[in-house]
Amino acid sequence: MVFRFLRENVFAAGALALLRLWVGWQWLDAGWGKLTGDKAFDASGFLNNAVSKPVVDRATNELIYPNFTSFIENFALPNVKLFNFAIPLGEFLIGLGLILGVLTTAAAFFGLLMNFMFMFAGTVSSNPWLILLGMIILVAGANAGKFGGDFYVLPFLRKILPYRSKDAQVVHHQD
Repeated sequence: MVFRFLRENVFAAGALALLRLWVGWQWLDAGWGKLTGDKAFDASGFLNNAVSKPVVDRATNELIYPNFTSFIENFALPNVKLFNFAIPLGEFLIGLGLILGVLTTAAAFFGLLMNFMFMFAGTVSSNPWLILLGMIILVAGANAGKFGGDFYVLPFLRKILPYRSKDAQVVHHQD
């Protein structure tokens, strides 16, 4: 019932447009600040802190996310220049997608992915709120972008990309 409302109702689409504008602004502002700030964005301090002070179980002092800590230590830190570029650009593009309502579900998905990565690294900040609101946008699917660019972009993509609807029949060709 709730999912159907979020995914199909025009009033939900209007509320989702407002929600995506706010969430999109949070992402766009964070990314733009890092892209155009007075000094270049450098993730190495954040990444080093995530390795030196990882999320641990207080009772046993064992790592909660050992695979993620290993990923940061063995991949992210040696490639920090890539992350210095990808994080601000990703934040900016997620915000732009949400604000314009273009590829909205993809933008929400990648926003959730980044939020979870920040939380695995031990940062809480606004991430839980953005995860909750991003999940609402993601669950709403195409309806979240109904009053945005997705109104035009999704039908176009369905025309040019191989898309199989429930009603489509499979055609077998013999060579």
